[in-house]
Amino acid sequence: MQSAAMTNDTTIQDKGPASDDAQPSQVQSKKGAKKAAKEAAKAEAKAKKKEDRAVSKLTQDAGNLQIEPTAPKPRQGANYKIGLQNTDQGVVTRFPPEPSGYLHIGHAKAALLNDYFAHEEYQGTLLLRFDDTNPRNEKEEFQDAIIEDLALMGIRPDRVSYSSDYFEVLYQYCVDIIKSGNAYAEDAEKHEMDDLRKNRKKSARRDESTESNLARLEEMKNGTPEGQRWCIRAKIQYDSPNGALRDPVIYRCIVTSQDDTGTHVVSHHRTGTKWKIYPTYDFCCPILDSIEGVTHALRTIEYRDRNPQYDWVLKTLNLRNVAIWDFARMNFVRTLLSKRKLSQLVKSGAVYGWDDPRFPTIRGIRRRGMTVPALRDFMLQQGPSRNVVNMDWTIFWATNKKFIDPVAPRHTAISLENAVKCTVIGASPEVTWVDKPKHGKNPDVGMKKVAYSNTIWVEQDDALSFTENEEVTLMNWGNAFVRKITKDSSSPDIVASIEFELHLEGDVKKTDKKLTWLSDHQNRVPVELVDFDFLITKDKLEEEDKLEDFLTPKTEFRTEAFADCNVADVRANDIIQFERKGYYRCDSAVGADGSPATFFKIPTGKAK
Repeated sequence: MQSAAMTNDTTIQDKGPASDDAQPSQVQSKKGAKKAAKEAAKAEAKAKKKEDRAVSKLTQDAGNLQIEPTAPKPRQGANYKIGLQNTDQGVVTRFPPEPSGYLHIGHAKAALLNDYFAHEEYQGTLLLRFDDTNPRNEKEEFQDAIIEDLALMGIRPDRVSYSSDYFEVLYQYCVDIIKSGNAYAEDAEKHEMDDLRKNRKKSARRDESTESNLARLEEMKNGTPEGQRWCIRAKIQYDSPNGALRDPVIYRCIVTSQDDTGTHVVSHHRTGTKWKIYPTYDFCCPILDSIEGVTHALRTIEYRDRNPQYDWVLKTLNLRNVAIWDFARMNFVRTLLSKRKLSQLVKSGAVYGWDDPRFPTIRGIRRRGMTVPALRDFMLQQGPSRNVVNMDWTIFWATNKKFIDPVAPRHTAISLENAVKCTVIGASPEVTWVDKPKHGKNPDVGMKKVAYSNTIWVEQDDALSFTENEEVTLMNWGNAFVRKITKDSSSPDIVASIEFELHLEGDVKKTDKKLTWLSDHQNRVPVELVDFDFLITKDKLEEEDKLEDFLTPKTEFRTEAFADCNVADVRANDIIQFERKGYYRCDSAVGADGSPATFFKIPTGKAK
């Protein structure tokens, strides 16, 4: 069995109001508070160089990407006049991600809102603090990725800090809260403690002496076998209607971790093996918010039941109060936002990685083709509303289309499968090259070369729709009559060839069919067009649902095609439109060895 000391605290979500019966006591140890304050000053000085380096990197990365550092003014419909209290003395907000995964769209909303209120609404300060208090899950890789993703979104914090820089400070506060009689050591197994909390029962350890509690904390700090049996719980109100107040865990001992390969010694990515005990987020966050000068903690509404716990920590430790504002979490249909579930898909090989274009991570949606300006615009349109909704992706991608449509170069691609070679009567047997605008409505996008000749290619689906002597429009050329359709002798359902006759004086407005085509007399570029489906089949997974039961069997669809010669100049991350197919982001350019360029289809908000 696993001791509760080896696990994170689990909040039981009873929806009753928080009880007023439990009055927090005050820490009397001024000596301990002074010592903690000194340690805080030391930690802040120690972190200063790291903060400067991180801020410099954020500024440099955002500058290189030519992203405006401040958010655009919010659109109509988003109410930012939420009445934050006591803003006249200055506003300091914070974004405290845990470096245990990549940022997803939910984090993007939190980061952008904190940035907006700090820098736009109140001209204040934004603090980026890495909540690196769980070394089993955290990596420097994730920490660096978060810094890069914030830079990509144009978010530039004024300060960067790390919870790990305050481990000594937080330990001293733990000692103080035990000495004041407001915390105790617990050795119940996880399932036993869960049962106690669920049924609002008192722990047998709740009234142990201060001396024994401190002795067990010391064992935990040293990481001894005895210490690994224990955790520290806050003594709030074990029978509270609010599960978050039922004596939550505030410190745990983490020495080893287990995976498929066995048991390993845990090493924190910044402090190594120096510490064996780590504070929980709910203990660490209010303390650091207060001593780092945060004035307003803006966080998602899922923390609402834990707000009384946040206040209790500050009052019990005689720390400055911090105002809280809850806003609705960003939820999307058929989308996983749980780091645990996303990590499960990465580890199983079901996706490419954390930047998979089917993932809701910042890197994933950008790889799919979401632009940073559109992401910022969409998030700020939502505002700090408290209304919880399960959003469809339609508006999200429709917002992106408004940004890419005016600037995406237009190109042509023909599906390779059963492509039809056609003869064009009336066209010159010699290839003619004409400069055409890449975008019909935006000359600034540039020009492209278009080849005209008497031999062209069209798609099989188009060819199957024709009838002989029908008038159609060859896009960017003119009208033509379909004079002869030849079927494949071995497969009568497949068109083998077509003979067109140009009718350039025809009215393109009167034809029903406008088709894309490519001259045979050019260096056609091999491309692979990739489209995706949702990873899960259910709009919203419930707590009891097993992920593997709701995975979409096939979510990736690849089409081999060839494109016009100009596509040879398209580079990775460029966004273009293949006419009549849609918008695409280039994931990889055509190889020097002639290997196909890969393009990911960008959703536009329209139903398929």
